[in-house]
Amino acid sequence: MKYRKLGNCGSSVSVIGFGSWLTVGGSVDAKTGSSLIKYAFDKGINFFDTADVYSSGESEKFLGKTLSAFRRRDLFIASKCYWPMSDNVNDKGLSRKHIFESVHESLRNLKTDYLDLYQCHRYDSETPVEETCRAFYSLIEQGKILYWGVSEWTKNNISEAVNFCRKSNLHEPVSNQPQYSLLYRDIENNGVMDYCKKNGIGLVVWSPLAQGVLTGKYNKKKEAGKDTRLGNDKYNVFVKKLAAEENLKKVEMLMQISADMNTTASCLSLAWCLRKGIVSSAITSATKLNQLKENIKASEIIIPADVIEKLDEIFKIEK
Repeated sequence: MKYRKLGNCGSSVSVIGFGSWLTVGGSVDAKTGSSLIKYAFDKGINFFDTADVYSSGESEKFLGKTLSAFRRRDLFIASKCYWPMSDNVNDKGLSRKHIFESVHESLRNLKTDYLDLYQCHRYDSETPVEETCRAFYSLIEQGKILYWGVSEWTKNNISEAVNFCRKSNLHEPVSNQPQYSLLYRDIENNGVMDYCKKNGIGLVVWSPLAQGVLTGKYNKKKEAGKDTRLGNDKYNVFVKKLAAEENLKKVEMLMQISADMNTTASCLSLAWCLRKGIVSSAITSATKLNQLKENIKASEIIIPADVIEKLDEIFKIEK
């Protein structure tokens, strides 16, 4: 496993992260989930990402139970808050109240005294960014979190927070968690990637395999099985658009290129995300051990320049 600094901060995370959205604590049974987490740790993954909203807190609880078997100093645990967790009018957003109450709940769920990284799951237009920044500063000073970051914020959102923190001598966000893959390259075109690189904000990207579409498993001439995300009506809301016929044709070419390199489409796709140093980690998920093994292999792949050019031609950024 390889490691990279999380932006400009002093801590390092595994370039392949272990995510828990729609998997452990949710669709994956307890025995399988526990074995996946233990295998990931044994292979050098130290970055475990979750959120309070994932399976309504069950993902945090499952991670907390399983990760408690390891030394805390060997782990880099990240969670998030923002989404409504109940019908309570204040149980949502990025107000000081909700952030404080959410982090304490996450600490209980994860069975830890502190979080390495606590993230704003989305931008809250109803709360002054000054209030949010001061709340995270307080949590860091209290030792309940070590760093804070954001997820799916625009360039202007991030800039607003960074500028306020600098002006007020507060701890700045060290990370940003955007969606990023060969099929979803918006951060290259909307200024987010450039801003993060210029300001030392590490990217911990989610859905680097485009909900499994970039593995090539949906290119087979058969109906998606119930054990796949596309074939499960409960979990396929995000993947349907990505699995459009036009994208599957691109994936067919990706599979040929990866075969020529003696690797797989999933490994090549993850390595492509990691080709830029500003990407600290690609957050992956798995429901089966063979998927996790493939994800981990990607950390060793270096893509030749001519292959990157081919992929850029196939997966052009839409202007």
